[in-house]
Amino acid sequence: MALGRIDIHAVRNLVDVSLTDLGVANIFYGENGSGKTSVLESVHLLAMARSFRSPQIKPVINHSEDQCVVYGEINQGSSDGTITTIGISRHRKGGLEAKLAGEAVQSVARLAEQLPAQVINAHSFELLTGGPDERRRFLDWGVFHVEHLYHSSWRRFQRCLKQRNTLLRRGKLSPAELRSWSGEFVDAGEAVDRMRRAHLESLLPVFDRLLKQMSGDLDALEVRYRQGWDSTQGLAAALDASNKSDLEQGYTHVGPQRADLRFVYNGYDAGATLSRGQQKLVVCALKLAQGIVLAKQRGRQCVYLVDDLPSELDADHCQKVCEVLSGMGSQVFLTCVNREDVARHWPGHVNMFHVEHGEIQQMSESAK
Repeated sequence: MALGRIDIHAVRNLVDVSLTDLGVANIFYGENGSGKTSVLESVHLLAMARSFRSPQIKPVINHSEDQCVVYGEINQGSSDGTITTIGISRHRKGGLEAKLAGEAVQSVARLAEQLPAQVINAHSFELLTGGPDERRRFLDWGVFHVEHLYHSSWRRFQRCLKQRNTLLRRGKLSPAELRSWSGEFVDAGEAVDRMRRAHLESLLPVFDRLLKQMSGDLDALEVRYRQGWDSTQGLAAALDASNKSDLEQGYTHVGPQRADLRFVYNGYDAGATLSRGQQKLVVCALKLAQGIVLAKQRGRQCVYLVDDLPSELDADHCQKVCEVLSGMGSQVFLTCVNREDVARHWPGHVNMFHVEHGEIQQMSESAK
């Protein structure tokens, strides 16, 4: 599965761009501010209908336009050459239109299923140094793509949590209502936790192997899962024990919404101990591991959007990451300032694109 074509209109400084000869490995190089990252952002819009650089859509749309539009053609890798079209239109006032194979799509989840995309950029360090929200999003991305029941269970849990917290804040939760919502909360919460644990069981051995391939000095790194309540209790017992605090403070204190991953290196927090280069290798290993698990369990390849790969990495480690990425067979979009910064490390053919002032020119193989 790979994008063979992408048309971009009014995504930041990419006014009208059409890329029709995309390959497995695609390197976009040019000066800072030229529009390289906006190409990756456009692919992410197709996959998630939103930017990975801004929570708001207004900064993403070119200042002279009222909307941005991205169109893509996905080669499904079948013997008959089946192509699936996908299109996204985002309006400055917040409107969203999405189409898959020419039909309107109401759920962003359908886009995500069609084009699983992973981002590796400067923000990815938040997996180690940021708050638990970032780590839960990472974990939930993986479970969503490999467990078809997860999305419905997660939505059920989120609805229950929201309703329970709303009633707690209003002080209108009677003992009978509390028992009713607690039962629903426990059922959905335990389902979410169970699928998260199963995903981690598949993910962590792959992560350990990749980390050893990319760095031989991080063997002491441990990944610990915190479920969001006392591990010596079931969720129902933990919720009962927190009811008084919940009623007093107006929100639910325990549950999967409090889950976290803890990264420990030689007994210390890895985010505070590891160098930036080591942190980047850990992040790369985590996200590449999810792609391998997805391919193994669901037979689907993940598209990787890697912004400024050489940053924080020396030449040896950059090459090792490139070798792992290349060996996965996933489609990759990479950016760098100088074309050789990545091209010299990539084993095999790469498609080279020079980006300058929002214009993109594909370079010949001989010009690499």
